[in-house]
Amino acid sequence: MTKMSKFMVVHRDPHITWDKVEENWSRLANVESATWVRTCFNKKFGVRYCMWLAPNEEVLQSIFSDLKISFESIMEVEETVPDLWGKKWEEHLAAESKASTLGF
Repeated sequence: MTKMSKFMVVHRDPHITWDKVEENWSRLANVESATWVRTCFNKKFGVRYCMWLAPNEEVLQSIFSDLKISFESIMEVEETVPDLWGKKWEEHLAAESKASTLGF
């Protein structure tokens, strides 16, 4: 089994329509060499941030090239969320609520 790494792909196309984005999503959902996880899309600026699981960056470049989908960058990333911090996150929130810089 191939090890999958997490990648963030940035697509910047201010002229893309919502219909085209949905069409691309349906095509990308059927890719077998990598797994599309989620996309955050800013309609106003036409920017999409897509999370992928893939064996390497070259696989993603090939997918987008084959489907004629432009991208600005692809980079390997690691995810962190408050849930992973457990008790440390609770301590951080408590300290932040008492900080003199609250709201800045």
